[in-house]
Amino acid sequence: MNYQQKQINELLAPVRAFLQCETPDSWLAEATKPENLNALLVDHCNCELKASQTAIFLIRKYAVDAESSMALLEWAKPYEDFVYGKERNNHFFHGRKNGLSASLTPRDNFPFGQELIDKMVRLIKEEFHHFEQVLEIMEARQIPYQSLRAGRYAKGLMKVVRTHEPGTLIDKLIIGAYIEARSCERFAKLAPLLDEELCKFYISLLRSEARHYQDYLKLAEHVAGENISERIKQVGIKEAELITSPDETFRFHSGIPAFTEA
Repeated sequence: MNYQQKQINELLAPVRAFLQCETPDSWLAEATKPENLNALLVDHCNCELKASQTAIFLIRKYAVDAESSMALLEWAKPYEDFVYGKERNNHFFHGRKNGLSASLTPRDNFPFGQELIDKMVRLIKEEFHHFEQVLEIMEARQIPYQSLRAGRYAKGLMKVVRTHEPGTLIDKLIIGAYIEARSCERFAKLAPLLDEELCKFYISLLRSEARHYQDYLKLAEHVAGENISERIKQVGIKEAELITSPDETFRFHSGIPAFTEA
C-alpha cells in the first residue's frame, strides 16, 4: 500500500463507520459505463449546487438577519442563473472571487448562529468551487450542461424530518451529514474505476467532503445538547434503504440499477 492510499484509507475510515451500508457494486458498474458519463458529471454538478443551496437555506432560516440573507442570495445568483436560466453563461462566476459581498450578522436569538455561519460559509465556498471544477471538466470534454430530473435520494431522506423545532433543524443537519458522507464514499469508490483526470479530481474532493459531514454532525450534536446517536441511526437506516433498494433513475446518489431513463 502506497502512502497516498494509506492516507485515503485513514480519511475514509470514520466515513465508512458512519454510513450503514457501502455503495453496491451494481451501482458502480452502472456509473462507470461510458454512456452514463454525461449523466454522472451533470448530476455531480447539480449536487454541488444543491449542497450550497441547502447550506444557504440553513443560514438564512436560522442564523442571520435580513440584510445578510440578501447577501447570501446574491452570492448564489450567478450559479442559479446558469443552472435554471434559459441562456447559460458561465462567465458570471468563472474567474471571479468566490466570496460574499458582505459579512454576515448573526441573530441574537440563535445561540449557535456564528458556528453555523462559519461552518456553512466554508462549505458553500468549497461547493461552488467544486461546481466550477466539474463544469470545466465537462466543457473540456464537450459535454453540455443539461437539466436532469432530480432523483429520489434527497426527497426520500427529507421524509424522515420531524415537523417541530429543534427536531427539524437537527434532522436536516443529520441528513446533510449523510449526504456528504455518501458523496465522499462514492468519490473514493469511483476514482480508481475512471480515467486518470477524473480519478485525480475525485480523490482531491475526499478531504473536504469528509470534513463537511463532520461539520454537519457536530452542529446537530451542539444544537441538540444531548446524545442523538439513536436519531442518527434512524436517519441512517433510511439512507441505507435508499442506497440499497432498486431505483429507476441513474443519479450520483441513486440506488441499485432498475433504470428506465438516463
